[in-house]
Amino acid sequence: MLRVRQQVGCSDELINSCGKKGVTIAMLDTGVAFHPDFDNRIIAFKDFVNEKRGLYDDSGHGTHVAGCLCGSGKVSGGKYKGIAPYSTLVVGKVLDYRGDGHVESMAEGMEWVLDKQREYNIRILNISIGMDENTDKERLKRLVGLVDEAWERGMIVVCAAGNMGPKPMSISPLGARKQVITVGCHEGGYFGNVDNLCENYSSRGPTPYDMKKPDVVAPGTDIFSCNAGIARRGRYYKNPYIAKSGTSMATPIVSGGLALLLQKYPFYTNSQAKQKLLYTSRDLNEPWNKQGWGMIQIDRLLK
Repeated sequence: MLRVRQQVGCSDELINSCGKKGVTIAMLDTGVAFHPDFDNRIIAFKDFVNEKRGLYDDSGHGTHVAGCLCGSGKVSGGKYKGIAPYSTLVVGKVLDYRGDGHVESMAEGMEWVLDKQREYNIRILNISIGMDENTDKERLKRLVGLVDEAWERGMIVVCAAGNMGPKPMSISPLGARKQVITVGCHEGGYFGNVDNLCENYSSRGPTPYDMKKPDVVAPGTDIFSCNAGIARRGRYYKNPYIAKSGTSMATPIVSGGLALLLQKYPFYTNSQAKQKLLYTSRDLNEPWNKQGWGMIQIDRLLK
């Protein structure tokens, strides 16, 4: 995450300039495990898969995403700090240990987030989940309707573009909505011309509705973040961090940047925040269906 923060212009000084009163972010994923980097900032958790009560993540995906979003970097001395380390999290587990899930679980998770919006003052919803385009149309219609409702209620909804590229029109159905902020991944030349970069399989626009997508890109290759498999060994921790790749990792980079924006300017609406995000992104001189407006630049975003 240190490398990612440098790529997107997110210095410690910049983070601290936004104050320490973080916003609340909802996250629908595989759950979240206990990790010292989350301190006491996970304020609500609900399991829509196995109906368990305590925090857990039997996949590791959600814990990694949460670390990218708001990990404090405590175990790493700040090296693997997330983008918005003062934010609080409301987590719905809607995917199983393989990262698979049913539309019904996703819809229940969405309804729960909408129900808890006012109680926890949820400002952002992070969905690092790709949906199969062959999902049952009627069930999908209900789900995307809930996503639209979240935006209409004032939440900033940030969705992964998916990992089905480079073929065109491969954006995940949730990311194909007009209002939501759809995130692809790109390294901006950091690794040079290497085959296994996330940008090579990041889903491409346009959407089936002839809509330009993705909106922006962020780094998503070999991102080191919180590991659900962390183990305490006396005074130390074993395996506290792990590297993962995909648009799932790029998405919380954008959500985190927007969380910092709302920390600094809490009066921003979701539409104003989206506009500022797009207009301050850095053009990578890539085709629109690959980069959208470009790479998120948090230093520009917060000016």
